[in-house]
Amino acid sequence: MQLISTMQIGKNGIDENFIETLKNHFKNHKNVKVAVLKSATREKIKIKEMAEELVSKLGDNYNYRIVGFTIFLKKWTKKMR
Repeated sequence: MQLISTMQIGKNGIDENFIETLKNHFKNHKNVKVAVLKSATREKIKIKEMAEELVSKLGDNYNYRIVGFTIFLKKWTKKMR
């Protein structure tokens, strides 16, 4: 089992297909690194909003950390909230 996987958010942003692909990544990985491309946004506030949206759509046992233009998502075995 690999610990980390990488995905990218581009100009299409976060859609249902992206969320389904992300859920599939979490079946085999504990952490997923999501790179926010220049075509999506370069505003820190927008990246934080994207991270909040991803965590809300994934569920309660996920959290995130933002470093630069990258969102690191982590899946916990126990619920966070």
